[in-house]
This record gives sequence, structure tokens and C-alpha cells, in this order.
Amino acid sequence: MKITVFNGSPKGHHGNTSVIVENFLQGAQQEGAEVEQVFLAQYDIHLCKACKSCWEKTPGQCAIKDDMPLLVSKLLNSDVVGFACPVFVDNVTGLMKTFIDRLIVIGDPHWVKDEHGECRHLLRNEKPNKMLIFANSGFPEQSHFQVLRLFYKRMARNLGWDIIGEIYRGGGALLTSKDPNFHPFLEKYKQLLRKAGTEVILNSSITRQTADELEKPMLPINNLVDVFINRVNQICDERVIKFSKPTV
Repeated sequence: MKITVFNGSPKGHHGNTSVIVENFLQGAQQEGAEVEQVFLAQYDIHLCKACKSCWEKTPGQCAIKDDMPLLVSKLLNSDVVGFACPVFVDNVTGLMKTFIDRLIVIGDPHWVKDEHGECRHLLRNEKPNKMLIFANSGFPEQSHFQVLRLFYKRMARNLGWDIIGEIYRGGGALLTSKDPNFHPFLEKYKQLLRKAGTEVILNSSITRQTADELEKPMLPINNLVDVFINRVNQICDERVIKFSKPTV
């Protein structure tokens, strides 16, 4: 099985989202999967012009000259495709949205009704047909993923793909924290991510039990939100003072 995850974080492999994907893919790889994390920030991707050339003039080929043909090739040669990015203003990043918009090239202009009786476009290819979702948010509450959960659900429905796993991580800054006090909790979470990766290969989905565990806070603190607020505000004040000092 080939799993390709497209990471739409502007920070690329330095971002918190990459930590989630990397550990998940490690678990999948341990069960024999071929895996790749593709950092979109490293590629030249232009905005879709809605010219429909890829539907009419040159079916399956975009008129824009950039790196999308390579990325589309990676997608079409995968059995499972993952979409990973941090939450930006309650949604996916601009980079991820541009990439998704450009996937119009894999579609067909003809319409059909799906199993719910709703219109959607045909697709040119039989695979991929399975989808994974990864996201992190700086805010600690899981409620900040409401828009993304619905966005990807609608996207999967329009593509006719099955979502076989969703991993959303509130308090994402902890994933790259250097504080040794967090390391035991972070390692426990990484173990869960690797377990989820193995389950996708063995069961074609993340089990309900593992999915529920992944939704729990990484730190077992009753007043976690208040702790986050106090610490983040302290960091903000420190940085304001640091950058407001005149340079010599």
C-alpha cells in the first residue's frame, strides 16, 4: 500500500503538523506500507484560474506551468492520500486550499448524482479512493476543528472517497516543545500516532478506541485551558518586550 500525505503547513517539516504525520507514517511503514510526506511549501503552486482547460481543451492536463503535474502524479499513484495542515483562521491554510483547488484536473466536467441524490462531478481515475486527515491548532480545545471536520467530509463526498482516519490535535505547540517535563506525555501521544498508522494498514481504518484516545488532551491537567492562556500570554509579553527594545 502506498500512502502519500500532502502537508500544507508553510513551515514544512519544521511545523507541528509534520510531527503528527511523521509518527503516523512510521507506524504504517512498520507494517510494510510505502509512505511519503510531501511538503507543499517546497513546490511552486499557482492559483487555479478556473479556465477549465483541464476539462475541455486538454483533458486531465492543466494549462498552468508549475509543479502541480508532479504532485498530481504522486497523488494518482497512491492508494491512500492524506491532507495535513495547521488551522489558519478556522480553516485550512491558503497553501493547502490552493493545492486542493488545483485538483480539479483529476475531475471530469460531466455530472452525476451521488448516493445521497446530490450532484457531483465524475472522476477520471479509480484511485486513490481513501483519505486521511491530519491537523493541529495552537488553541487547546478540540472544538477549533469544527470547520475542518465538515470541510473534509464534504470534500470526500464530492470526490467519492472514503475518510479512513482523522487526527486533530489541539494544543499543537506542545508537539515541538523542548520542555523535558512534557516529553513523557508527548512520547505517549507519538506512540498512539504510530499505533494509528499500523491500524490503517491492518484494518483499513483507525479503530474507534485509538481515535478516541487521540482526541484526549496530551497533558492530563484539569485546568488545561487556563494554563495555556496564562503561559501563552506570558510568552507574548516577553516577546513584545524583546522586540520593542531599540537596537544598538
